Amino acid sequence: MTSRTTDLLLTATAPAIWGSTYIVTTELLPPNYPLTVALLRALPAGLLLLLIVRKLPERAWWGRIFILGALNFSILWAMLFLAAYRLPGGVAATITSVQPLLVVFLASVFLGSPMRALSVAAAVVGIGGVALLVLTPNAALDAIGIAAAVAAAVSMAFGTVLSRRWQPPVSALTFTAWQLTAGGLLLLPVALLLEPPLPALTAQNWIGFGWLGLVGAALTYIVWFRGVARLEPSAIAPLAFLSPVTAVILGWALLEQALSAWQVTGIGIVIASIWLSQRGAQPVVRAVPAARQAG
Repeated sequence: MTSRTTDLLLTATAPAIWGSTYIVTTELLPPNYPLTVALLRALPAGLLLLLIVRKLPERAWWGRIFILGALNFSILWAMLFLAAYRLPGGVAATITSVQPLLVVFLASVFLGSPMRALSVAAAVVGIGGVALLVLTPNAALDAIGIAAAVAAAVSMAFGTVLSRRWQPPVSALTFTAWQLTAGGLLLLPVALLLEPPLPALTAQNWIGFGWLGLVGAALTYIVWFRGVARLEPSAIAPLAFLSPVTAVILGWALLEQALSAWQVTGIGIVIASIWLSQRGAQPVVRAVPAARQAG
C-alpha cells in the first residue's frame, strides 16, 4: 500500500465518522440547541487538546487561526445546524454536497492547483449520488435554510483550501487544537446570547456530547488536517461525500429506517465519484525520453 493510499484511507475515516453526527444529535442530545451543541462540540475539545500540546500560536498567526476556526467550525457548524432545523435532511445534505466542486475552483484561485475536468466531473457525479441517497420527492424548501446550507458549503470549501495554504510549522494535533479553540471562543457569546441555558443533562446527553467532542471533533479533525497538509484539495474534498453515506447506513442499521433501491444506487454513485476524483487528483507523470546515444 502506497503512502498516498494510506493517507487517503486514514483521512476518509474523518467524514465517515462525521456521518454519525445526525443520529447522535437526534437520539442522544437535547433538541433545539444548535449553537450550544456546536459550542460544546468545539470549545471543550479544543481546550483539552491545548492542555496536551501546551503551545499557543505566535502573534503573527492569531488572525489566520481565528479565520480558520470560524470557517472550519464556527460558521460551518452553526450554518449546518440551522439548515438541518429549517430543511429536510436530504435537501440540506444535497446543497452542502456542492462543497467539493467549490474546492476545485477555490484551489485553482488560491493555490494555483490545476482545474482538471475529471475532478469537476467527479464532484458533479458525487452531488447526483448524494441527491439519490438522501433527497425525497416531497422535500420542502425554505429560503433561510437554503441560504444556511449554501453558507455551510462555502465556509467548508474556503476552510479546506485556506487550511492547505496556511500551514504553520506545527503538528496536526496542535493545528487542530488552535482552530477548535478559536472556533469555540467565537461561538461562545453567540450561543449565550441567542439560546437559553441547557436543561439538566442526562447520561445519554453526556455520552452524545462526549462522542461529538472527543471523537467527532478532536480525533477526526486531527486526521482531517493531517490529510489536508499531505494531499491535494481536489482529493480531500470529495471524501466529504462519505458523511451522508454513513448517516444513511447508520439510520438503516440502528433505527430500522428503510433503504430503497435508489439509495443503494446513490451509495454506489458516491463511491464511484470518490474513486473518479482520486484519479483526477493524481499528479501527471510524464515520461522522460531516453538520452540519445552518441555517434
